[in-house]
Amino acid sequence: MPTPGSPDTPLDVLEYELVQEQAAALGRMGGALETALDELREFDATHPSADQARRHLVRKAGKALWMFMVQREACGLRDGGMVARDYNVPAEVLLQSGCPQPVTYQRRHRHIASRVG
Repeated sequence: MPTPGSPDTPLDVLEYELVQEQAAALGRMGGALETALDELREFDATHPSADQARRHLVRKAGKALWMFMVQREACGLRDGGMVARDYNVPAEVLLQSGCPQPVTYQRRHRHIASRVG
């Protein structure tokens, strides 16, 4: 007889381990995104005129964002706008990542109002 909370079948064990790996990968990707954004912000604060090095950091943050969003999608998490808000992702990083820019409520509301009125 299985103990409470233990998997019942080998398939349950496999499913449990897959979910654990998804969560760990999501955590790693989120950490990489935070690191890349922190490096970009720190660079902006100390080197306001170094364009080439900054572009490299924007590309790096864009790639980290894309990888994080792919991992979130694999986990069934679909709200990319929440990520952009929670991580305070600059628009240039969103553009570099290829992720669509989140539509704010006000912009969406104006768009709908213009179609109705």
